[in-house]
Amino acid sequence: MSNPTSQPIYSVDSSSLMDWQGRYFPTDVFTGLVDRVEDLIVAGRLVAPVLVKEEVGAVGTAGLIAWTESHAGIFVPTQELLAEAQAIQNQFAGLRDPKAEYEEADAYVIALAKLRDGIVVTQETPAAEKRNPKRTHFIPDVCRELGISCISLLGLMRREAWKF
Repeated sequence: MSNPTSQPIYSVDSSSLMDWQGRYFPTDVFTGLVDRVEDLIVAGRLVAPVLVKEEVGAVGTAGLIAWTESHAGIFVPTQELLAEAQAIQNQFAGLRDPKAEYEEADAYVIALAKLRDGIVVTQETPAAEKRNPKRTHFIPDVCRELGISCISLLGLMRREAWKF
């Protein structure tokens, strides 16, 4: 299922949602950003695997959890992404956090972008940029190797030419 429009689809990782609302761009201050994100959602251009919603539910702020609940339509069911995500996990075993106690969203975020010819949005940095990486691959590493565009939340804002 590829993207029929010239405007990209963004597959968003939980780190970007958490940085947006909980860390760097709180919704009470950056109200214009909220409006722009809503525009992407209405246009069907901002999506995430349901596992992102589950990760936010486990560690997100109350406000972000409420936001994910009220935007349940952006979350793509695991079953739609399962085969591609498993193929990515099999190809890049180092993507998995060896200490994770639950299914991680990373491979699913990448799979969603791959299946919809989209762009991954994550705040993760490549393994080479980390002082003591706990694994060999992070989302940007896998995206680079698969030829999938990968940007940060700020990169999304720049790509969309948003000004505040």
